[in-house]
Order: sequence, then structure tokens, then C-alpha cells
Amino acid sequence: MKLHSIMLATALAAGAAGTIHAKEAANPLTALIGVWEGDKGTDVAPAQKSTGKAGTAAASPYFERMEIAAGPGVTNASEQDLVSVTIRQRVYRKSDKQQFHDQMGYLIWDQKNSRLIYSFCIPRGVCASAEGKYDKPGEFNLGTKSAFAETDFMKKNAKTNSVAITMKLAADGTLSYSEVTALTIYGKPFTHVDASTLKKVAGN
Repeated sequence: MKLHSIMLATALAAGAAGTIHAKEAANPLTALIGVWEGDKGTDVAPAQKSTGKAGTAAASPYFERMEIAAGPGVTNASEQDLVSVTIRQRVYRKSDKQQFHDQMGYLIWDQKNSRLIYSFCIPRGVCASAEGKYDKPGEFNLGTKSAFAETDFMKKNAKTNSVAITMKLAADGTLSYSEVTALTIYGKPFTHVDASTLKKVAGN
């Protein structure tokens, strides 16, 4: 993937109680701001019980819309200055045009430590915070094996064990991503994979 360089911030100006916005300071998140759409997604998820093949891999092509906007900035414990963008992702099956996934969260930049954080939730009673070092311009690699908040039902029936997320901005302006989630579902381990490529349709 041909990646383009993104200008990094030279300093963050937030005070202990300060609030800034992603557009007010150059950072790796700025290039993401806008509306993105794509129709090349593939979701590999465990088949439901109704199919008679519960837990086996079922692939579903999808299209989606991702809205990324400048978010708030905060300072944690008087020393960790963070800026963010908000992300709203809506995903639809190609087969029936029905939405099957909705995700909301914050992608966060910690410039001092060159780290990225993605905190997000889905309406299944599951939230996660993935982190990673920012060491390749235009590429975001995040993951976690522990930072999950799940309902008791999900812990028992569809427990999340780990998540790994990669996002890449290409020289042609496209945004590609993959999200690999290790689950325990129907009493067995399963690797759930989502991957797609999107184009910016609105924004800078």
C-alpha cells in the first residue's frame, strides 16, 4: 500500500481543563475527517443457529458509510494531552440492503507518547479500547486483549478475547481497514474479520 505522509503536531496547547478540536492542531487524525463510503466490504462472522450451521464461517459482502468529525480534546491527570475525532460507522448487507452493524467511538491521538487509542461501542452491549504505537505515517495499528466492557450475556455467549485493527490511507486517497476479533461463541473460538476500502465523498 502506498502511504502518504501526514504532518505531525509540534505541540498540543490544551491545559489541565482545556478543550481543543482536531482541526485546531495538525495530527495524524486530521486527514481522516470527512464522510467515507465503500461497497467492497466483506464480513466473515459465525453463522447463526437458524442456519443449522451455528459457528461456522459465513461471509457477507457489505457496503457502508463512515462519518468522521473533529472531536474534543482533553488532558488526563494533568499530563496526558489528547485530541480526537468521532467515528460513526453504519454497515449494510449487499444481499438485502439491511443494516447489520452500527459502531460509534473516538479515535484518539496522544502526541507526547506517539500513541493512538480507539474507544468504541456497538449496540450489543460491548465496548472496547484498542491502543497502538504510531510509527508509520498514514497507518494506524491498534489492538487489545483486555480492554473490553461486555454485558454478562455477551461474556457467556459471545465473549470478546482480542481485537486488532489496521487502517491505512493510500496515496490515491482511499482508506482501507481490517478488523480482526477473536471470539468465543457457541462454545468455540472464532475469528471474526471485517475488511473494506472506502473513498471520501465529503469533507476536506
